[in-house]
Amino acid sequence: MEAAHPVTRPAGPAVDVVPARRVLVSVFDKTGLDRLAAGLKAAGVRVASTGGTRAALESLGLEVEDVSAITGFPEVLDGRVKTLHPHIFAGILARGDRPDDLAVLAEHGIERFDAVIVNLYAFESVIAKPDCTAAAAIELIDIGGPSLVRAAAKNHAFTAVVTSPDQYDDFLAAVARGGTTLAERRLLAARAFQHTARYDTVISAWMARHAGLAAEPAGSPAAGPPLAARFTLDLERRLPLRYGENPHQSAALYAPVGAHLGLAGLVQLCGKELSYNNLLDLDGATRLAGLFTEPAAIVVKHTNPCGAASAATAAEALATAMASDPTSAFGSIVAVNRPFDPACAEILLAPGLFVEVIAAPVFEKEAVELLTTKPTWKASVRLVEVPPGDPWEATAGMELRGVAGAILAQRPDVCCDDPAAWKVATRAAPAADLTPALAFAFTVVRRLTSNAIAVCRGTNLVGAGIGQTSRVDAVRIALEKAGERARGGVLASDAFFPFPDSIELIERAGIAAIIQPGGSKRDAEVIAAADAAGIPMVLTGRRHFRH
Repeated sequence: MEAAHPVTRPAGPAVDVVPARRVLVSVFDKTGLDRLAAGLKAAGVRVASTGGTRAALESLGLEVEDVSAITGFPEVLDGRVKTLHPHIFAGILARGDRPDDLAVLAEHGIERFDAVIVNLYAFESVIAKPDCTAAAAIELIDIGGPSLVRAAAKNHAFTAVVTSPDQYDDFLAAVARGGTTLAERRLLAARAFQHTARYDTVISAWMARHAGLAAEPAGSPAAGPPLAARFTLDLERRLPLRYGENPHQSAALYAPVGAHLGLAGLVQLCGKELSYNNLLDLDGATRLAGLFTEPAAIVVKHTNPCGAASAATAAEALATAMASDPTSAFGSIVAVNRPFDPACAEILLAPGLFVEVIAAPVFEKEAVELLTTKPTWKASVRLVEVPPGDPWEATAGMELRGVAGAILAQRPDVCCDDPAAWKVATRAAPAADLTPALAFAFTVVRRLTSNAIAVCRGTNLVGAGIGQTSRVDAVRIALEKAGERARGGVLASDAFFPFPDSIELIERAGIAAIIQPGGSKRDAEVIAAADAAGIPMVLTGRRHFRH
């Protein structure tokens, strides 16, 4: 037997203005209900409603028809079933230009609704509470509300749908002038479908966590929890940008709805508007700064650190980081992981310095005053507060990256390295006083673009080799940047040395110790070269490659 297909008939001309003669109101959020009731009463609109909304409207002096009287059936199952009835949904979905639809309404004694005013149970705010139980969350999954909203939105040619108290004033203004226009109803419908899509996304993400839904192949060697089989993001535009990486590219900053940590929660205190490239650099600077528990300052240019230091105070770290590579630091992005105080501001007031953006968890008032009144670039510098915390919670713990036509997802490389698990591979061990420098260098190198090499003196980056197609070239560039400061310092590599040729360069530069992950089939040759050069080498066993 062939499958039945719906019968289609040509539609009549689109109806423009639809008066609001009869509306259905059922709202969880009672904000603005007094304003809505007054406007509907003034316009002589007939109102039908349910339970708590009906009682609230009646207390505001509005005459209300009970939905139970319309359906001939009481609310049941503790209010789980109220509006799911043909006398309600046929009244919403009937097409005003279809005689057969209108004949069905007449046959069954059903009246049309010209508008539906509904907002949904507060599922998202409930699950955000620490003491929220699964049972409480499930009871806040709205069934009738989304159904009413979708029905009215589908039939927007004849039915208006209002889903937020923010829309009441415009809706009431339309009612007062004679009715909603087709353009207004179409816009309201679009907003309604965005609303239900967002609602379902939040529920879907919660239910996936509740059910432990995941699809990682059995026996996967990947560390950490498995990745979800399906992942839905609801993004909102937080910050329109002048352009993207280049002036001919349009761009904006989007963030998951409700996200408030990391760059999703940034607050710009002053200065010019942020650019696309500023935000990329801010990401690199704040993410590296966040890896340090001690006071640290990071200077970034074109997404890579050109200065990095940790010290007893943020100001001391900032002074050292800015001196790492003064040429590259001009026009850079600066981030510290402590409150930005006047001492930090004084560092940047030195003649000849210019920075594009300064980021910190918080800025002290006196520091803001210094930075916005003293230097020549005072009107240009952007001061940005970036809240600390786990920025990945809004993306289900995943770091996302766009490729042509798709998204790559991975667990972010944020875990701390454990020096206790490192092994000395050479006959000679590094001097004890080099341990802080080795740990610092291996932390910095993980945020450099691969192939990556970091040369450090103490807890100060003095030379970086980044984004090279061969590791020996990255070594050469890092040592050239460091110059004489390399002598007695340490060198970190984000991945293994494939050949011993880099060791020759490192020996000539006077490096005192090397730290690298290891894992090459030529590890023995590289270690032998380090032994021959008398340079201690530590293997960490963990790679931090970053494209």
